[in-house]
This record gives sequence, structure tokens and C-alpha cells, in this order.
Amino acid sequence: MKRIGLISDTHGYFDKRYAKYFSACDEIWHAGDIGNIEIIDRLNKITKTRVVYGNIDNHTIRAEFPLNQSFKIEGVNVFMTHIGGKPYSYTKRITNFLSETKPDLFICGHSHICKIQMDKKLNMLYMNPGAAGINGFHKVRTLIRFSIEGKKIYDCEVIELGNRVKSS
Repeated sequence: MKRIGLISDTHGYFDKRYAKYFSACDEIWHAGDIGNIEIIDRLNKITKTRVVYGNIDNHTIRAEFPLNQSFKIEGVNVFMTHIGGKPYSYTKRITNFLSETKPDLFICGHSHICKIQMDKKLNMLYMNPGAAGINGFHKVRTLIRFSIEGKKIYDCEVIELGNRVKSS
């Protein structure tokens, strides 16, 4: 069993409560728009962090992390990228990839809208953790935590960090 913390769109902002919510996680996955490399350094102090870069990330971050990550954890095939769209309305770049690779779990960020939805057409779970930073149009900052055991994804919870104002 693996416990996962999912975060995106920090835009250079680190909230000390990330440690509170992710300290019991086996891994943290950051779905892009990190903002600066220090965010990943601080997340890695909590636990192992998997990362993709986003559209606002600079050359240093892009040199360190990929645009996409495909991996298997427990029995779940995961695909993570920053800009992906949403169920039934994926970006053109992602649509063909998802149809060909058929991940069990597709993760993206970018929209600043927290959403978890089963895509019945592609038979995969979609997750977007929303935005954890203070920059953007979102009103509430969010994270996601969940567990994976075998091919089962469960105990999924959305964590609201409060309004998009500096709190740490």
C-alpha cells in the first residue's frame, strides 16, 4: 500500500502545512507550475517527490524534471503532466497519448480547479489537485491525498488550505 500526496500550481509558494498533510505519505507528486526549485527541495524533505514541469517553470526546473511522467506504482499505471485538459475535453497533445497508453490514473494541473472524476470512455481516473499556491484566479487552495493498493485507488480526500491568501 502506498499513500500519495498530490499537489500542483504552487507558483513559488510553500505553505508549512504541506508537511502536516503529506508527512504520512510515501510519495508526493507535483503536477507542475512549481515556481522555483526550492519548493521541490522542501517537499523532498517531507518525502520522495515525483515532479513534472509546468508552463511557468524556468529553464532550471525544465532541465531537472520532465514534461511527462509515466510510471507504475503498486498495480496502477499512472500518467502525469501539467497541461492535460479534463475528462472528455483533453488537450490535443494528450488525447492520442491517453488512447494509446491507457493509464489507470491520469494526473494534471494547470486549471487551478480541483477535480476528481472517472472517465468512463477511457476507463481511467482523472485527478487535478487544483492550486496550492497563492497566485492565480482560484479562490480556495487545495491538495489531494489518496492510497493505492494493488490496482485499487481509495481513501481519496481533498484538503482545503483556505482562501488564496498568504497563510504561512
